Amino acid sequence: MSILKPGTVRRVAVIGGSRVPFARSDGPYATASNQEMLSAALNGLVERYGLQAPGAVGEFVAGAVLKHSRDFNLARETVLGSALDARTPAYDIQQACGTGLQAVVAAANKIALGQTEAAIAGGADTASDAPLGVNDQLRKVLLEARRAKSPGARLKALAKLRPGQLVPDIPRNAEPRTGLSMGEHAAVTARAWGIAREAQDELAAASHQRLAAAYERGLFQDLVVPFRGLARDQNLRPDSTVDQLAALKPVFGLDGPGPTMTAGNSTPLTDGAALVLLASEEWAAERGLEPLAHLTAYETAAVDFVHGDVADGEDGLLMAPAHAVPRMLERAGLGMADFDLIEVHEAFASQVLATLAAWEKRGLAPVDRARLNVAGSSLATGHPFAATGARIVATLAKLLAERDGPARGLISVCAAGGQGVTAVLERT
Repeated sequence: MSILKPGTVRRVAVIGGSRVPFARSDGPYATASNQEMLSAALNGLVERYGLQAPGAVGEFVAGAVLKHSRDFNLARETVLGSALDARTPAYDIQQACGTGLQAVVAAANKIALGQTEAAIAGGADTASDAPLGVNDQLRKVLLEARRAKSPGARLKALAKLRPGQLVPDIPRNAEPRTGLSMGEHAAVTARAWGIAREAQDELAAASHQRLAAAYERGLFQDLVVPFRGLARDQNLRPDSTVDQLAALKPVFGLDGPGPTMTAGNSTPLTDGAALVLLASEEWAAERGLEPLAHLTAYETAAVDFVHGDVADGEDGLLMAPAHAVPRMLERAGLGMADFDLIEVHEAFASQVLATLAAWEKRGLAPVDRARLNVAGSSLATGHPFAATGARIVATLAKLLAERDGPARGLISVCAAGGQGVTAVLERT
């Protein structure tokens, strides 16, 4: 650990990444736990960069959105079940779909302040193995029976059980304060911003085509580790076209006029895990590792999607990056023209397009579509909630490293709860 002078902040290098191919829920990974997927990604990183030695990295930071009670210490248990040194400290973090990127930021801050030299960060999620909650009345009865002081009192408590209480609470992708799913919220925002169906389908088709091309040219050769029979993202459809997507029926916003959001221009429920290796420049130099890029700025934001200006799109559930990015760029003295590549998490095609429109409304230059999600994004890869941020960081860093000369990339990730996490990567 370094001892820095007051006011000193070090540059944080992105060394590399590792993830398992993402799979549609209830598919190849149906019986894989968050820990198993995260361990596979971690072991791939350990092997690739020779991190087996004691103290190779300072800490491991990861999280999951859909967690069983047994996963209360997911990051630490993942370390203990991996090839990484068992003495490596670990902790969990969670910020819905922003979890992976927020984990990267948390680890980067410690490196920047000299509190550690290297760290691994990311996340995992399985929609297939989502926890089932017990009926609340059943829970209360069982707790009462546990507290009973005698067999008679225990039987009296259990006698209160009713058949309907045995039905589990099935998890829903819905906001607790509105009862609306993320897709329904996105449909409200799509109407508010006038996002057309054809534009959504064009973005979705491009995502698949670009991801397929990236695989074909070997971009992910050192970023993706095979797992349970998959070597590529299962959701990828290389031959996707706008015409094919146009034939799909809308699935969100059916209670309003002209619904435009379909299963094709929305991300599917997905299983997967992704991690990023971060380090100080000194740590990398000692090991002969060339940083792919440096993490130079980050910003979070939140909107009031319950009581705010939702009808006009300003406070839509997934619109927080529309506020975070302008704030971050102003602080960094940058504009959209300063970015060679832009990565916007594709929770829904409509949400990406609404975010781009909102940036322009706030005075940012229009985004050159040739620079947007050039290797595909979540519409093609899928979206295991806590893994997406780390996937994007590793992919963007690799893309920047491929370019001749200095380059800069922007990351924007929307998240449930009306939040957003954004960041800047630079290659100098």
